[in-house]
Amino acid sequence: MIDSQAVKNTCNASLESKGFCFYKATNGIKRHLAVDTLGFPFFSHCTKASVSDDQGLIEMLLLNIDYFKVKPVNIPKITILIDNGYHPKKLEEQLKTVYPQIMNKIRFKLSPKPSSEQKKQQGKTGFVPVQTRWVIERTNSWIERCKSLVKNFERTLEHATIKINLCFVRLMLKRLASG
Repeated sequence: MIDSQAVKNTCNASLESKGFCFYKATNGIKRHLAVDTLGFPFFSHCTKASVSDDQGLIEMLLLNIDYFKVKPVNIPKITILIDNGYHPKKLEEQLKTVYPQIMNKIRFKLSPKPSSEQKKQQGKTGFVPVQTRWVIERTNSWIERCKSLVKNFERTLEHATIKINLCFVRLMLKRLASG
């Protein structure tokens, strides 16, 4: 599952890491995360908030393209679940220009949104959470448990990405120690 999260900057952030996300009305950075079905991270990447979700996803996958290059073709494709903020056709075209065989190894799938008929059958109105999407939303809440990640306190995007990775290392070590 892949998603992005817009986070406000503090006054410490450098000019190179500042951007404005119109959808969230946030002046800051975007954290792009790829997680497994349990919510543990595969990849993370930070960009200016003004970078589109599609472009941030492409950058994140290109930074980790070696993972896909060594994956054998004879095992099932990796299904990447994305929300409606992404455009699968555009993503496929841009990724094929860099690594033509990548679509033999991955596929994008839009997460299902409940229709108004399905909401009526369940007796619900308004916002209805999609269960599969809540895995990545839970991961985002794990990140926000680290006080230093509630906002972007880092001067560079690289430091922000490292801080996210350290947060996950801490989280996984705590889980291993308690299990």
